[in-house]
Amino acid sequence: MNLKKIICWPPLLAGIGAGVTITILGYITYESFLSDTNYGLWLVASFGSTVVVVFGYPSNEFAQPKNIFFGHLLTTSVGVIFVTFFEVSFISIGLAVGIAITLMIALKVTHPPAGGNPIAVMIGGVSFPFLIFPIMAGAITIIIGGVIYNSLILKRKYPITWK
Repeated sequence: MNLKKIICWPPLLAGIGAGVTITILGYITYESFLSDTNYGLWLVASFGSTVVVVFGYPSNEFAQPKNIFFGHLLTTSVGVIFVTFFEVSFISIGLAVGIAITLMIALKVTHPPAGGNPIAVMIGGVSFPFLIFPIMAGAITIIIGGVIYNSLILKRKYPITWK
């Protein structure tokens, strides 16, 4: 058995990077000194999908920092606007997701995992501070984790582009 081949197996490496990054976000959310403050929420379900893309497919267009940050920010903003100004219903949730996806594609910041953010926002009834914690703080943490793990540890070119 070739131990180096097992240790360097790409799916395992992706899982390790993703697991460590989500563990950090989970620690900040549940165990850190921030956990009982307004700044303590750093983890949302869509980040689980984001780390699949960042650590499993780092050269993909959707894994680039611009797409991660602005995709999550844009779709969450749409969800917050909808939950603020419209009654939450199956129609408003569908409309919010459709508009969010249209905007991501039109603005060239498509990040598929972010497509679920309007749903989470509207079901959770969150407001504008949700854009900072967890969305912006968590997205930046994932980007930093992706750069450290892919570029510095695995010596991959990541990000492919910052623009």
